Amino acid sequence: MDSMNQKQLFRQMIDFNQATFNNSFKSMVLLQDQFEKAGNTALDQIPGLPAEGRKAIENLVEAFKEGRTNFKQQIDNVFEQTEKFSVI
Repeated sequence: MDSMNQKQLFRQMIDFNQATFNNSFKSMVLLQDQFEKAGNTALDQIPGLPAEGRKAIENLVEAFKEGRTNFKQQIDNVFEQTEKFSVI
């Protein structure tokens, strides 16, 4: 296998892995967003839930979303660096 074919094969492998990750990540986000909506509906139906309790849950959800976004950015960075490497 010559160098050009190896690079092309490597590029296809990276593209496939990136597409697989992105599709899986989008599915995970949709599922998590649905769970969040269901959770909010359930919280709205709890009589006497203290405002501090609700705020703590909201803070946890926001921290989770921030972590999820940071994770996605890191993975995107890895793919970007891999693409640069594959050009060599």
